[in-house]
Amino acid sequence: MRALVVVGLLAVVALVIVIVAVVRDTQGSGANARGCPEGWPLADLSLRTYKDVKINILNGTNEPGLASSVGDDFRNRKFQVKKEGNAPAHFDGVALLRFGPKGVGSAHLLRAFFLNNAERDYDPKRQDDTVDVVLGDSFQQLATTTEVNQSLGDLGAPVAPEGSCPMPVQDK
Repeated sequence: MRALVVVGLLAVVALVIVIVAVVRDTQGSGANARGCPEGWPLADLSLRTYKDVKINILNGTNEPGLASSVGDDFRNRKFQVKKEGNAPAHFDGVALLRFGPKGVGSAHLLRAFFLNNAERDYDPKRQDDTVDVVLGDSFQQLATTTEVNQSLGDLGAPVAPEGSCPMPVQDK
């Protein structure tokens, strides 16, 4: 029995390492602005750590207090929750992520917390790096850490939205 537990833990650790390596791999991503049409925004595809992701939580349901409780869940995971409140319109899906070019990588990470079921609403004119999370009627709960890691593996690396170009990778 102990051997199964140890082998299981080793498999989970190996999976997490592989996912992190694949997601952070910039080799061959072609992330540069050369050939980008004039006026197209540069999308920041960097995956941030939780503590560096800024979010607004909006309740798109009729359930009172949902934005506050989900905001607390995100705070407990070290995200920067800037605002909580009601969405201007009702939303039927699981979640809707609204973001601009500076929030592409953050929105990609957040999508994993909804098991890749969150819809995306990219606004190329948005200037901040905050992601608005609109909770919908189909939302039940945030994914666990293991589920987030698996979802990130399924999602792969962030991709620049249509009408934007990947931000050039900074040499370190």
